[in-house]
Amino acid sequence: MTKSTDEFKAANFGGELRERVEVPGKASLEGLENRWGRRWQEDGTYAFDRTATRENVYSIDTPPPTVSGSLHVGHVFSYTHTDTMARYQRMRGKSVFYPMGWDDNGLPTERRVQNYYGVRCDPSLPYDPDFVPPHDGGDGKSIKYADQAPISRRNFIELCWKLTEEDEAQFEALWRYLGLSVDWSQHYQTIGAKAQKIAQAGFLRNLERGEAYQAQAPGLWDVTFKRPSPRRSWRPANTPAPITRSRSTARAATSSSKPRARSCFPPASPSSRTPTTNATAISSAQP
Repeated sequence: MTKSTDEFKAANFGGELRERVEVPGKASLEGLENRWGRRWQEDGTYAFDRTATRENVYSIDTPPPTVSGSLHVGHVFSYTHTDTMARYQRMRGKSVFYPMGWDDNGLPTERRVQNYYGVRCDPSLPYDPDFVPPHDGGDGKSIKYADQAPISRRNFIELCWKLTEEDEAQFEALWRYLGLSVDWSQHYQTIGAKAQKIAQAGFLRNLERGEAYQAQAPGLWDVTFKRPSPRRSWRPANTPAPITRSRSTARAATSSSKPRARSCFPPASPSSRTPTTNATAISSAQP
C-alpha cells in the first residue's frame, strides 16, 4: 500500500518536505576508503567460506608480490585483473578463496636489507645482541659492497625479519586503501613457518616418489653473493614448449658440453603446444 504524502514526510523529513536540497559544489571524498574498509572487514564481505562445497569454490592463486619496500602503478594494474575476476565470481554466487601473500624470501630480501641498513652477512662472525646497524632508513645504494658492515648470520636474519614486517605493513595498508577484495585472514609469507612446512613436506613427497635427485647442469652464478641463482629454471625434459628463460641461461645451455639436466617434473602431454611459464609447469605437476 502506498503511503500518503503526510506519512512519507513524517517518516523521512520530520513532517516537513524540503523545497530544495543544497548540493555542495565539490564532493568530499576524505575518509571514504578507511570507512568502507572497516565496514567490509566487520561484515566479512570478502571472507572465504570454508563450509562451501568444492563445486561452489573459486580459488585464486596469485604469485605473491616481492616485498621490495615500494609499490608502483604496475602492481595496481596487475592485481586489478585478478580482483575483477574475484568480484565477478562472487556475483555468480561462488565462495572465493583469495588470499594475499608476501614474497619475502631469498636474494631480493637480502639485497634490500644490505641497501637499507648498510650491512652484509658474514657467517664467520659471532652474534652481537646489542648490534645497531650503521644506517636505518637510508637507501644505502651509495655504499659499496666492501664498505658495508659485516655482521653475523643471526644478526642479518633478524634485520631481514624486521624490515620485511615493516614493508609488509606498508604493502597491506596500500592494498586495503585501494579496496582490493582480498580475504586478509588468509595472510601468509613465503618465509613464514607455514610456507616452510609445506615446502619441506612437498620435497619429502617428491623424494619418496623418486622425483628428487642430484645432477650436474649449467646454472646461473651470482657474482655478489657467490652462490647459484635460483631465479631461473631449466626446460623440463621432452617438453615441446620452452619455459621462459633469460638470454644468459639460453647461451649457457647451448655452449655447455654437458648433457641437459632432466627435470623432476613430469613431461607435458603431447597435446600441449602452448608456451608455459615456470609457475605453470610447477602447478601442473601437483596431484
